[in-house]
Amino acid sequence: MLRFDAITKQLKSFFIEIGELSLFTSRFFKETFKQPFELKELLQQCYQIGNRSLLLVGVTGFIIGLVITLQTRPTLMEFGAVSWMPSMVGISIVREIGPIITALVCAGKIGSGIGAELGSMRVTEQIDAMEVSGINPFKYLVVTRVLAVTFMLPLLVIIADTIALFGSFLVENVKGNVSFVLYFNQVLDGLKFGDVVPATIKSFFFGAAIGLIGCFKGYNCKEGTAGVGKATNTAVVSTSLLLFIIDFIAVFVTDIFFEL
Repeated sequence: MLRFDAITKQLKSFFIEIGELSLFTSRFFKETFKQPFELKELLQQCYQIGNRSLLLVGVTGFIIGLVITLQTRPTLMEFGAVSWMPSMVGISIVREIGPIITALVCAGKIGSGIGAELGSMRVTEQIDAMEVSGINPFKYLVVTRVLAVTFMLPLLVIIADTIALFGSFLVENVKGNVSFVLYFNQVLDGLKFGDVVPATIKSFFFGAAIGLIGCFKGYNCKEGTAGVGKATNTAVVSTSLLLFIIDFIAVFVTDIFFEL
C-alpha cells in the first residue's frame, strides 16, 4: 500500500511538472513576439553560450572522429571495403552522432549553467527585484537564453561535425595514406540533401529543449540554495531524456518524409 502511494505521488508530481512546463513554454512563445526586444542581451547570451562551449564541443568532435574511424576500419578491412570509410563516417557523423552527442554535451554544459544561474537569481530574490523595478524578468532572462541556445546549437553542431571529420581524416591519412582532397571528396559525394537538412533542423529543436528545460528548472527553483543544486541536476537529466525523445521523433518523421 505504501509503495502504491509512493508511485501515485510520483506520477502526480510528474504530470504536474509536465503541465507547468507546457505553460512555461506557451508563455515563452507569447513573450518572444512582444516588445521591447532584448537584442543586446540576446547577442551577449549568444556570444557567451557559443564561446563557453566551443572548446568542449571541438574536443568532443575530434575524439568522436578518431574513435569511430579506429573502431570501424578493422571491420571494413575484413570485407575489403575500406574505400567506403569516408562516406560511411561522414553520413554517420552528420546524420546522427554529431547532433546528438553535441546536444548532450551542451545539455551538461549550457543547460546546467542556465539552471544554476537562474536558480541562484531566484533564491537571492534578484528576479523579484527585477519585477518590482518594472523589468520583465521572463523576457530578459528566459526568452534571450532560450533563443540564444536555439540559434547557437546548430552552429556548434556544424563545427563539431567538421572537426570530427578532420579527426577521421587524420586516422585515414596515417593508416591508409589517404589525401585530404580525396577523403573530403568522398565524404561530400556520400552526403545527400536528406542527410544534412534534417540533421540541421533537429539541432534547432535540441537547442530549444536545452534552453527551455534549463530556464524552467532555474526560474522555478525553490528550497533555497539546496534547490539550486537540485534544479541543476534535474535540468541535465530531464534535458538528456527529452533530447533522445526528440531525436527519435525526428528520425521517424524524416524516414516517413523521404520514403514518400
